[in-house]
Amino acid sequence: MPVRTTKVSRKNQVTLPVAALHAANVSPGDVLRVEVVADGVFRLIRERDPRWEAFERLCGAGGFTTREELEELRNEWER
Repeated sequence: MPVRTTKVSRKNQVTLPVAALHAANVSPGDVLRVEVVADGVFRLIRERDPRWEAFERLCGAGGFTTREELEELRNEWER
């Protein structure tokens, strides 16, 4: 993956490149844990919600939609 850069805002916010998010399979609404690895080095780790994982297992078994499909439907309703 090509190297991308981002800038820390005055509010200590950063925007992550879309390509990096897709490559890491991170979606809007995902919770990321931040670990400091070294001076100037961070690691972002997606936290999985065990309730959602159980829900997705049940939905998959019953033919229902996944979390991602529900988010997509919700976004369509808001348009």
